[in-house]
Amino acid sequence: MIRKPRRTGDYPDRVVDCQEAMEPGFQAIIDCMIEAGWNREEIKQSLRRLIAADNMTQKENAKVEAELAIARAMIRAGRPKP
Repeated sequence: MIRKPRRTGDYPDRVVDCQEAMEPGFQAIIDCMIEAGWNREEIKQSLRRLIAADNMTQKENAKVEAELAIARAMIRAGRPKP
């Protein structure tokens, strides 16, 4: 089970706590990948790509959410969508 943050909200070591909570699962994934035949460089490269893809997805989702909010506001105001 993944440990929860020590406190709610922002606090100085929150990112460190997150890293410590993530480490056991992360190490298990690395071990499984190596056992399956992948090497550490391939794993690191793949992790970087997964993080980049997640960042891009988050940006696209934020863009769509903003567009939806504008469209909803225009509908509520009785104006057609541009």
